[in-house]
Amino acid sequence: MLSTRLTNAHVLTMDPDHPVAHDVGIWEGRIVGLDEAVTGLPARRVVDLQGATVLPGFIDSHVHLAWTGFKANTPSVAPCTSAEDVLGVVAATVAGTPPGGWAQLVGYDQRALGRHLTAAELDKVSEGRKVYLLHDSGHGCVVNTEVLDLLPAEVPHEDGFLAEQAMGAARALRLPYSQEELATAIGRAARVCLAEGVTACAEAGIGGALFGHSPVELGAYQLARDQGQLPLRVQLMVAADRLKAVAAHEDDGIPRALDLGLRTGFGDEWLSVGALKIYTDGGMMARTAALSSPYEGLDHAGQLQDDPEALADTIVAGHLGGWQLAVHAIGDRAADVALDALERAHHLRPRPGARHRIEHAGLIRPDQLSRMARLGVSAVVQPNFLRYFGDDYASIMGEERAPWMYRGRGFLEHGITLVGSSDRPVADGSPLRAVQFMVERASESGQLIGPDESVTVDEALRAYTVGGAYACHWDSVAGTLTPGKRADLVVLGDDPRRVDTSRIGDIEVVTTFVDGRESDD
Repeated sequence: MLSTRLTNAHVLTMDPDHPVAHDVGIWEGRIVGLDEAVTGLPARRVVDLQGATVLPGFIDSHVHLAWTGFKANTPSVAPCTSAEDVLGVVAATVAGTPPGGWAQLVGYDQRALGRHLTAAELDKVSEGRKVYLLHDSGHGCVVNTEVLDLLPAEVPHEDGFLAEQAMGAARALRLPYSQEELATAIGRAARVCLAEGVTACAEAGIGGALFGHSPVELGAYQLARDQGQLPLRVQLMVAADRLKAVAAHEDDGIPRALDLGLRTGFGDEWLSVGALKIYTDGGMMARTAALSSPYEGLDHAGQLQDDPEALADTIVAGHLGGWQLAVHAIGDRAADVALDALERAHHLRPRPGARHRIEHAGLIRPDQLSRMARLGVSAVVQPNFLRYFGDDYASIMGEERAPWMYRGRGFLEHGITLVGSSDRPVADGSPLRAVQFMVERASESGQLIGPDESVTVDEALRAYTVGGAYACHWDSVAGTLTPGKRADLVVLGDDPRRVDTSRIGDIEVVTTFVDGRESDD
């Protein structure tokens, strides 16, 4: 007997051997058959979907759940467009902060103000509190003098603006979040993901200086699961700065590792350890993505997170340690550093099944495409970055480089696996809105950005199903609605392939099934 049979559905399986179905049979959290193979079987529960469209559950391959959850409950200075308004919000937050405490705010973006705030301006409203405004990109912050005075003298800043590693130094001053706080934030964000049709995701870096929230952050995800606050599957990327030198047996060839040699693959179907997250540069929003030539209108080309050789050593050490690597590289100079190091790593120890990933791949030159293909790396892109920030990004890249941003067609034509993701909370997390952009290549203002990089609706959907499963080593159990795979699926109010492209992002997510159970069960 089946646990559940879904009937009268328009099922897009993403499996070329059986692309469309009308019935799906589920038993013990697995798909056991389609159409006539299950139509006549008894089932404890039969769900008539009345013609609704069914797809494999979306996989968001790059998210920040804890950050998303905290951001939702943290005072925000958005959408303020003047320094005076921002300072007013800061003052109100300070008023509710205990003396000597931290007044933390989110939503900071210097582009809306036309310049960065300064520590001196924050001092006027801080009343002795430590003030920390997180940049929306996650790659910078503005702090007041109370915070600057606690930092080592060598930490660089521009009148209170701290970027990348300097931001990490300021984050480290604050006590880590408790596991209870983290579990609550993780659960809050996970429920939003589920409502948007996401049934599995990859958390993009825990425990590190830049985006980590606690040195015992993995335990918070375990706690969230124990408490029933993890309604979807989560794969955890570990920040590379958590590795340490180890005296393993010389035959192992492992120079750095987590304690006990933990690496990619540890865990189960609900919570597992995924890739090693390595940051090579910053972000376009904060103007810290490392480019090979300067930003338009600026006298700098961003920055790498460290000396190129030091970054390469970390990438090689991770590869030798058996990790899948998720290398954050937004600018084309950062991509050069990543590709050079990956080539060196494969030369030292070939690992054709490693499935290393370039996270973001925000600006990839034409000459870099063939290198990515040759090395077998996936491109984990965030289409909604250009939907919401595209006008700004196009202006700072200039006419020649703008079409190279967050590519689609170029990756596919070179045989590079295209993987969809959100980087939430940096941008809107909806996979359907991202799918719409991947087809239209239009920003919110209507500006076309790299229209030749447009993909079909089916290719965009594959990036959020088949591509995501491949990037996370889940392709044997997820990504398509095939007998034997997990019964993780999303029910939509319409077929993204049949509606006008402009309507894809507004299609209703009716419900989701994870492990064969509806999200509201």
